Amino acid sequence: MATHRTLLLLRHAKSDWSAGATDDFSRPLSRRGCKDSPGMGAWMKQQGLVPDHVMCSPATRARQTAELVCDAAGIDPGIINREPELYLADLETLLDIAGNSPAAANTVMLVGHNPGMEALLLYLAGNELQTPKDGKYLPTATLAQLLVSGNWHNLRAGSASLAGIMRPRNLPK
Repeated sequence: MATHRTLLLLRHAKSDWSAGATDDFSRPLSRRGCKDSPGMGAWMKQQGLVPDHVMCSPATRARQTAELVCDAAGIDPGIINREPELYLADLETLLDIAGNSPAAANTVMLVGHNPGMEALLLYLAGNELQTPKDGKYLPTATLAQLLVSGNWHNLRAGSASLAGIMRPRNLPK
């Protein structure tokens, strides 16, 4: 019998380029990002999308996104694991990170950056995706829900089914 797991891919929320951060890594969320993150977390809670393991880029904007989303979803922030390799990770690195998720975890969420997050989405479920009108699969604060059969280390091209993608602008008001 196949084990079904859920992989949530969350791109960090909108960041503030004018905040005076000394480098890309330190750039914080913008007002919009601080609004979109709790909105996505509340929607996740309503949908029953509660990860039992969260891996997050340590970049300020990704960390803030993960914390705000988890807080709004009623998720213990203690499950947020800062994963240094998630910062601007490419496809191979993301596959390695997701593939090494705890065996006991049924729902895992990665909070990271483009273009790697979109590359992972396209790799795992690309055959099910239609190109959005704006050409962006994962704009800021967007959540993709993928259904995965088997163990985490079995992630291969086309091995996931897309259950849905939610953008902040489409959240119920």
